Amino acid sequence: MRVAYNEQMTELADLLGEMAGLAGVAMERATQSLLQADLSLAEQVIGEHDKITELSTICEERAFALLALQAPVAGDLRSVVSGIQIVADIDRMGALALHVAKIARRRHPNHVLPEEVNGYFAEMGRIAVSIGAAAREVLETRDPERAARLREEDEAMDDLHRHLFTVLMDREWKHGVAAAVDVTLLGRFYERFADHAVEVGRRVIFLVTGKLPDETQTPAVDADTLTSYPDL
Repeated sequence: MRVAYNEQMTELADLLGEMAGLAGVAMERATQSLLQADLSLAEQVIGEHDKITELSTICEERAFALLALQAPVAGDLRSVVSGIQIVADIDRMGALALHVAKIARRRHPNHVLPEEVNGYFAEMGRIAVSIGAAAREVLETRDPERAARLREEDEAMDDLHRHLFTVLMDREWKHGVAAAVDVTLLGRFYERFADHAVEVGRRVIFLVTGKLPDETQTPAVDADTLTSYPDL
């Protein structure tokens, strides 16, 4: 019985790592489609999003089956519950990449971004891909020290997000309300992507140590308001 449980937990961990990898790839392609006005890449992200959704469903089903059939306690229970919570965060990461791709598709053949903010989003995209890969690494290694460092990478994203608003609020902004709305939403998508990766790290720390990091240092992820934009 114990051998079967361990095998099932290993399979769940592998699926979570695969989900994180797909979310990272999706954000990388979505960023390229955004910066290059590449419709084919945007369509690829949109078309392949079902893979993340499918894996999310499989992970949840397996985690709940472990709860129902194995009745885990102590550290085992912590592992299963953390797995369920991590599924939700990675699923949101994939959805955020999907939002980016949909904006790129909606504005095609035009570029979404004014030239002066291209550099911001190129760097935000780089950080998002990096932190997504780090989240996958943390899931595979269960290294709490590496998980804690995700917060440092998120701080770089937060800085860019704040600086982006200085551009939007500048009186010299010449690109109208629609472009400002697109830039605001896109900045939020990248910032939230990184937040969810940090939350994955927090859950791994809890899984390994039994303690969550101080929330004043690594804020918990609240309910996303992005679902208010189903047309994106």
